[in-house]
Amino acid sequence: MTNSTIMDQETVQRAVTRIAHEILEKNRGIKDLCIIGIRTRGAVLAERINACIKQIEGNKAPLGILDITLYRDDLTTVDIQPIVRETLIKFDITGKKVVLVDDVLFTGRTIRSALDALIDFGRPSSIQLAVLVDRGHRELPIRADYVGKNIPTSVDQDVKVILKESDKKDDQVIVGERKKK
Repeated sequence: MTNSTIMDQETVQRAVTRIAHEILEKNRGIKDLCIIGIRTRGAVLAERINACIKQIEGNKAPLGILDITLYRDDLTTVDIQPIVRETLIKFDITGKKVVLVDDVLFTGRTIRSALDALIDFGRPSSIQLAVLVDRGHRELPIRADYVGKNIPTSVDQDVKVILKESDKKDDQVIVGERKKK
């Protein structure tokens, strides 16, 4: 199977803009709202969503970055010495409406890890999930509140989100064959 580009730069930007509008509509603005992106591409998307929110509302929501490395349930299979990066949440999330942002929702395990990590920072009034791509195949009962694009895939396929800030290439979403281990 060859790689297929499912979303190009314009499609990614339209999806981010739509997600920002949906977040504002559901939450009636940015009062008590904060946005937290999961490292690495979730953090980039969170920054973009917050920039769109500023264009619409005139103000940004508090923005944080969450590293979930030590919360993963597959930590021992990822690497012998996993790289732990800094979590940057410089505000209290207690009582806030948290929008958690990631690039791809697949099994739900990354989001479960992120939920565990978030609770260490306080008790939000709600946690909502925004993803650029939902590819299905959930192993846990987790769903996104905001989705840029639903892309039905087989478990043998891989979805790769490429963003200029993290990958130094033009934005795109590619579906291809999963690499054999």
